[in-house]
Amino acid sequence: MQRLSCLSFIAGLTLIFLSSVIPHADAHPLTFTATTLTLKTDNTFEVDLQYDLDALALGVSITTDDAELVQTLEALPMIEFNTTLERLRRLFERRVRVRFDGTPIPFTVDFPDYGTTQTTTAEIPTVLGLTARLVGNIPENSQTVEFFASRAFASVHLTIVDEIRNREVRMVLEQGARSTPFEFSGQYEEPGRNSVAQQYFWLGVQHIVPNGFDHILFVVGLFLLSLKIRPLVMQVTAFTLAHALTLTAAVLGFVTLSPQLVEPLIAASVAYIAIENIVTDKLTPWRPFVVFGFGLLHGLGFANSLSALGLPDQERLFVLVMFNAGIEIGQLAVIAAAAATFGWYRNKSWYRPWIVIPASAVIATTGIIWAIQRASGL
Repeated sequence: MQRLSCLSFIAGLTLIFLSSVIPHADAHPLTFTATTLTLKTDNTFEVDLQYDLDALALGVSITTDDAELVQTLEALPMIEFNTTLERLRRLFERRVRVRFDGTPIPFTVDFPDYGTTQTTTAEIPTVLGLTARLVGNIPENSQTVEFFASRAFASVHLTIVDEIRNREVRMVLEQGARSTPFEFSGQYEEPGRNSVAQQYFWLGVQHIVPNGFDHILFVVGLFLLSLKIRPLVMQVTAFTLAHALTLTAAVLGFVTLSPQLVEPLIAASVAYIAIENIVTDKLTPWRPFVVFGFGLLHGLGFANSLSALGLPDQERLFVLVMFNAGIEIGQLAVIAAAAATFGWYRNKSWYRPWIVIPASAVIATTGIIWAIQRASGL
């Protein structure tokens, strides 16, 4: 029974591995949905929602190889392709809401990049492009507007542009969250300090669980080597201090490093930790220092994601702290899950040959494949 539960954990890691060998590193790395809602002077509204439309049309992950998506869509008979396009339009109609005074307003859905040179000559191939445009009429005498996208989409980075009153606001919405009503008259009230802090805290958590596969596997790799608490604490502390340092420095503009370099190195760090787990069963003197160095890289990866989401003009440092706190909670959740799985039998004689080595092999292979995929975009 004990071995069965442990082997189920290995099976879970294997599923991650199998899902990782299919996507290519050139897949559009959209970790959030950039959305612009424009209130136009002709009393119409226009929503430009950025997403990998090819993947969405086919109902597959946005990490799927873009060339494969293009090949699949272009191979469809015209009737089937038109049916797929219409199904995609209905998906937006069902899962996106634009509410005026609390009432959902109908809109038409178009894909302006489809059939343009912007898609056919793009460095990353695409058929439908990355923009879904929703257009509708603003009801007469409306006082507020709200935006909602279902959990089928990632977190929303929303910009509301009011051309009628020459105003613009930005906000970040968690998955499945409804925006704060934007009032046409009077001054828009920015979300309070606690509300913003909560948003960025949960964004930090989500960046680890469930979205941060590479970070999850790195933390699991740290856990697998350490049969005792003290070595694990040493490694996790080194990792935490390092990524908090570079996350802060990068977001505040003191350090800059291209994601094209950072992301392959993060994948390589996952592979290295797992390979060392296979080679030795002891905490080497240099391991905490190596983990610290890898933590610096992971912090730059966190910073790239946070920079893409954007930081509010006010309370930047406080929001940064909350985002980092969310990351730490996500890491602790991963460690807690691993401890709940292995806590009763990590000292068993079969733990290393049956669990540590097979799991580390899966993690190492996954990290190597990710590194190659990500480096191929250099």
